[in-house]
Amino acid sequence: MKGIKSSALSLCLAACPFLASNLPQTPAISQPAVDSTRAVNGAFQHGEKLTYKIYYNWNFVWLAAGEVTFKVFDEDKQYHYQAYGATYDSYEWFFKAEDKYDSWVDKTTLLPVHSERSIHEGKYQIFERITFDQAALATTVWRATKRGESETKTEHSVKEKVHDILSSLYFMRTIDFAGKNKGAEEPFRIFMDQEEFPLKMRYMGKEGRKKVRGMGRYNTLKFEPQVIVGNVFKEEAKMTVWVSDDENRIPILLETPVSVGSVKMILKEYEGLKYEFKAKVD
Repeated sequence: MKGIKSSALSLCLAACPFLASNLPQTPAISQPAVDSTRAVNGAFQHGEKLTYKIYYNWNFVWLAAGEVTFKVFDEDKQYHYQAYGATYDSYEWFFKAEDKYDSWVDKTTLLPVHSERSIHEGKYQIFERITFDQAALATTVWRATKRGESETKTEHSVKEKVHDILSSLYFMRTIDFAGKNKGAEEPFRIFMDQEEFPLKMRYMGKEGRKKVRGMGRYNTLKFEPQVIVGNVFKEEAKMTVWVSDDENRIPILLETPVSVGSVKMILKEYEGLKYEFKAKVD
């Protein structure tokens, strides 16, 4: 599979599939629900906000690289997920990045109907919007160097129940892995970079009192998501994600090696959770 151009920042936006105020909202494209793919959301709600701090290890030194914030909005028959990340000023001597992802999903199926992403990493820029026709098993992609410039349009066939980056993250949070055996796998598919990727999430069991830098200890569920081999991940790369062992099922910590160095994403702040945060023990 082809590689993905990515910094440590966009890696954390894109590599954690499980994973307001008066922000301007782009109208989503209306599509009929697909009854055969009904899903139940019991993990998140309107107003949830999760902020993560990103660390990049280079030459055995951990650098605070930036932050990513995830938000959920309730928009009538759809959920609107949003993720925004930017590097710290102190990191921009090494690499500057500012990425924004938006996804609108049908509340009945939790499958995407429209998504957008705006990437600005060093000299690399791209603006992309995608419409998903889940019933027709098709996507339409518009891409440009940046928002407002001339776009190219392509159409693609996909299999059923395909997700974008953000919708996969929130969809996986609705699955109750706590009742599954260690080693159980959950398949899912992501459409990105004009290509569909079949992936798996492997459940590695419970890990109690997991220590998280600066945040205390948590009861967690441990996962190993399959990664997309390419520019960012080598064939032997193994990502590990710890998720809160409670009804919220939010990612607490992500660790992974990349082609050069390694990356950590650590929960920094949270608000608007649907349930009491019982996973935190210290």
